[in-house]
Amino acid sequence: IKGNVGLEMAFADLGGWDTHSAQGSGRGRLAGRLTEFSGALAAFYQDLGDKMADVVVITMTEFGRTFKENGSGGTDHGHASCNFILGGPVRGGKVYGQWPGLAPEQLNEGRDLAVTTDFRTVFAEAAQYLGVPDMGRVFPGWTPTRPLGYLG
Repeated sequence: IKGNVGLEMAFADLGGWDTHSAQGSGRGRLAGRLTEFSGALAAFYQDLGDKMADVVVITMTEFGRTFKENGSGGTDHGHASCNFILGGPVRGGKVYGQWPGLAPEQLNEGRDLAVTTDFRTVFAEAAQYLGVPDMGRVFPGWTPTRPLGYLG
């Protein structure tokens, strides 16, 4: 990005999130991963400086975690999760989407947060912001829903 070579989109993968025990709140396996992750995002943001005005970073996970802690101080694979999005054009400071609730009847299969937003809606908004006109080519067979409005 800083080299102005025409980069429009990039992906990075950070493994090691499949923790099931001793996750901890302030300390533990998950807490350590989150500290590393947030530090990397902060360093990236600071390193880009003014160039962050034209950058959008979308974070996601391939699986959620269960709502309740298991017997070994961790959580198991779940259903829903969240995205953290940052960057200059992001209308930050709020949660986009609907909160499904934590009452037993609101949980997916009685154990996981319910999905309220298809991840493709999040990525489609960013792609359209970049000028991609046809989401059918990006996500074949999927019909876009109303944008969340997180980009300005």
